[in-house]
Amino acid sequence: MPCNAMHPIIKPKRCLLLFHNLFRFRITPNSSHPFPSLQQPLKHVTTDSTDPTTSVPIDAGSSNRKPVCLWPGRFHSPAIHALWEARASIRPNGNGYGPSDPKTPSQSRTSIFYNFSSDYILREQYRNPWNHIRMGKLVEDFDALAGTIAFKHCCNEDGTTRPLLLVTASVDKMVLKKPIHIDADFTIVGAVTWVGRSSMEIQLELTQSAGGNPNISNSTALVANFTFVARDADTGKAVAINQISPESEQERLLWEEAEQRNKFRKKRKEEQKHGESGDTARLNALLAEGRIFSDMPALANRESILMKDTFLQNSFICQPQQRNIHGRIFGGFLMRRAFELAFTTAYAFAGAAPHFLEVDHVDFFKPVDVGNYLRLKSCVLYTELDNLTEPLVNVEVVAHVTKPELRSSEVSNRFYFTFGVDPEAIKNGLRIRDVVPGTEEEARKVLERLDAENLTLVKKDGNLHVIKENK
Repeated sequence: MPCNAMHPIIKPKRCLLLFHNLFRFRITPNSSHPFPSLQQPLKHVTTDSTDPTTSVPIDAGSSNRKPVCLWPGRFHSPAIHALWEARASIRPNGNGYGPSDPKTPSQSRTSIFYNFSSDYILREQYRNPWNHIRMGKLVEDFDALAGTIAFKHCCNEDGTTRPLLLVTASVDKMVLKKPIHIDADFTIVGAVTWVGRSSMEIQLELTQSAGGNPNISNSTALVANFTFVARDADTGKAVAINQISPESEQERLLWEEAEQRNKFRKKRKEEQKHGESGDTARLNALLAEGRIFSDMPALANRESILMKDTFLQNSFICQPQQRNIHGRIFGGFLMRRAFELAFTTAYAFAGAAPHFLEVDHVDFFKPVDVGNYLRLKSCVLYTELDNLTEPLVNVEVVAHVTKPELRSSEVSNRFYFTFGVDPEAIKNGLRIRDVVPGTEEEARKVLERLDAENLTLVKKDGNLHVIKENK
């Protein structure tokens, strides 16, 4: 008897048929919508309460066990999955009506709850190799929540909205005020705080529950300010959106702060347009130190390094699974990829695991489409060594949309991050080096960021150092 007589071979076609049957799923043909779950009402969020603590938040883990096949072409994580579901109740209306009456911040207020203390599956998706929170995924979720809030502000009372494109224009600041623990529950809550003609600012706050843990307080752990702009879905031109009517004293204060930020953004754009930012003396001082590395490398400061020697980059093709509801690449996905490259850059530069402190600024210049060849380039822009026990590493990431067929490459995004360094490594003798620009373009980028962050250059022991201005 042949050796395989006891184990008859299944014909290839039959194998394929069994495999097909194993993964087959059915869509009910009588349904008016191919994915009925998308038409469920916005049951996880209440927007008529002025107190965010009384509203029912979206549960970040409510959708993380649903089949991915129910959400084709929409970029997802557990939290983003739940947000897409919540946003599905907002329906486009092609009647072309204009903005409605002004809305209050409470009407757009939305929160999302992360049940990390008891949801092991959810918690594991946000854990990094050092058993801390994976900040890149939180940055991604912040952008998705801000988008949901923008949609709610622009929709009509009956849940309909004009066919608008709401896109992230910038992130002005994302500041970590205290550590976020991976094993404790937290909530992210946000609302529209300021509205221009076609733009709006959204403030988000992350608060972690103490839950009996003496190491955790109920104060805010992370604050972020996102700016969204509205465009007509057909023409791509800016369109007017619902204005905002602050009710409480706190809401009026937030509106005034956002108004000042908007004025500062406009002023900075004008200065850059007319070449008024930065002065010649500071530029020459930065370049003088860089020239030593090229002209007299043997005499260059061993505690400094050229900016170009900190460069890292990666590239990828943007896939359909990474697109948002408008069919373009989800902004949160780009922010996560940029954050993770920035983290790697700081890690390779410092020689010890960094910890996140701030997203200093993010600009979204051009949309990124499915199929685009995207290149992310990062470098350490400068270090802050005023306090040697707590050095800071500032990283820039620039995203380029590259089109080989057209032989073109354009900047689509700029990201700026600040990281700290492991205190134990510093105690054990780790030294962080100064970063020196080697070209005029690099020096101008450094000065632009120093001015934006209210930092200044001071000469100590013959070398330039970055410190905080006394204001």
